[in-house]
Amino acid sequence: MLPKAAVAPTKNDLKCSLGLFDSTMIVAGSMIGTGIFIVSAEMARQVGSTGWLLVSWVITGLLTVAAALSYGELAAMMPRAGGQYVYLREAWSPLCGFLYGWTLFLVIQTGTVAAVAVGFARYLGILWPRIAESNYLVRPILISSRYALSLSTAQLVGVLLIALLTWTNTRGIQWGKLVQNCFTSVKIGALLGVIGLGIFLGWNAQAVKSNFDHPWIPQGVAPIAPGLSVETGFGLLVALCVAQVGSLFAADAWNNITFTAGEVRNPRRNVPLSLALGTFLVIGLFLCANIAYVVVLPFQQVQHAPSDRVASAVLQAIFPVFGARLMAVTIMISAFGCMNGQLLSGARAYYAMARDGLFFRRAAALNRASVPGASLTMQGAWAALLVLIRTYQPSTGTYGNLYSNLLDYVISAALLFYILTIAGVFRLRRLQPDAERPYRAFGYPVVPALYLLAAAVILTVLFIYRPATTFPGLAIILIGVPVYFLFNRSSRRTS
Repeated sequence: MLPKAAVAPTKNDLKCSLGLFDSTMIVAGSMIGTGIFIVSAEMARQVGSTGWLLVSWVITGLLTVAAALSYGELAAMMPRAGGQYVYLREAWSPLCGFLYGWTLFLVIQTGTVAAVAVGFARYLGILWPRIAESNYLVRPILISSRYALSLSTAQLVGVLLIALLTWTNTRGIQWGKLVQNCFTSVKIGALLGVIGLGIFLGWNAQAVKSNFDHPWIPQGVAPIAPGLSVETGFGLLVALCVAQVGSLFAADAWNNITFTAGEVRNPRRNVPLSLALGTFLVIGLFLCANIAYVVVLPFQQVQHAPSDRVASAVLQAIFPVFGARLMAVTIMISAFGCMNGQLLSGARAYYAMARDGLFFRRAAALNRASVPGASLTMQGAWAALLVLIRTYQPSTGTYGNLYSNLLDYVISAALLFYILTIAGVFRLRRLQPDAERPYRAFGYPVVPALYLLAAAVILTVLFIYRPATTFPGLAIILIGVPVYFLFNRSSRRTS
């Protein structure tokens, strides 16, 4: 049951302004960020060979598409603002839905926005060297033995970018979808350009020979864990599971369109269809991008690309004079569109939570443009704060980024919520057998069950072999339990 102060969303609250193309652009635009240009280096070091690197991306593609096709049933069944929060609430409990929304606000959505904003600034620094994380306007001020606040030129760019996109989205869904459609179209074209240049202009016969003569033999790879080598079958399984951290993060956010379902025209058709079209499109592009990487660069150069910027190394190899700048512009366009999609969609989840009495009441209000302006502002403010907070290592005197640590922690948490949501398809089939289902999960029950099995194996491996990052993510979720009861108690008192 919902808290007593809950307000069921009504059809006329939000303007239905998103068509199928707009919805697909939200799916694709939210997925294509900066990850695809970077994570393949770490994955290559983990799996150790060209063949297994490509297999890792195939696994990611199968998991993502299977999840999207399964989510389609829930999206068609419950086409409401809030998306995955609503599905978890209905399938399991309001507490389960809240814990997802809590983690989404605290880290998943806002942490990704912060990371992409600073990524944008870093690449702007290639064009304008004054933009750098070491060029301080306000030097780090310690707020504890482990954390500090600072303002560098790169952080300033990130904060201003968050503020700009938050403001444009408060102007109405028309503004948000215009920015999303334009930048997603451009960055799809840019990614196609990188793929085309790599395969047709940068083809390196020597690299192709060395990469594909023995595509399954590991090279230059450290043990994935003490006493565990990728040269053994079990070691390879663990390496493939650990590598999914990078690729699943790069391909994440495909579910963002479900948050905006209350603004989609004919949502029972268009939300499931946009999930399928968007994920198929992006996964295809990601696979082709990795093929382009390994036909241009020898595998060791993929593994050890400077700062893990594999795509930059590819264009640098093709255009030694201006390749780095060309890649910087491409990634900045990609980052801009990704941030817009994340900000636009995430605010709708907190809006739905507030309507249920499980978030700040102000977030339940729509502004004059019929969008959740307060929710957008809260989200933007928290993301900006994550940009400003730095981690500090007393032993080395170096500073890191809080959002980077938090994202490492919640990747496994996000996977856990995906598992619960798809398990919800089975649970709702049993609890609500007569509910209207305009679309039914593709391949049910086999495809959803295979996803659950594969995702559970990956999650188990991460808890065993990467406890330093997985258990803190679980702790972040559990901290939300007392917060849930505080909101619940407050909403009952108000009612």
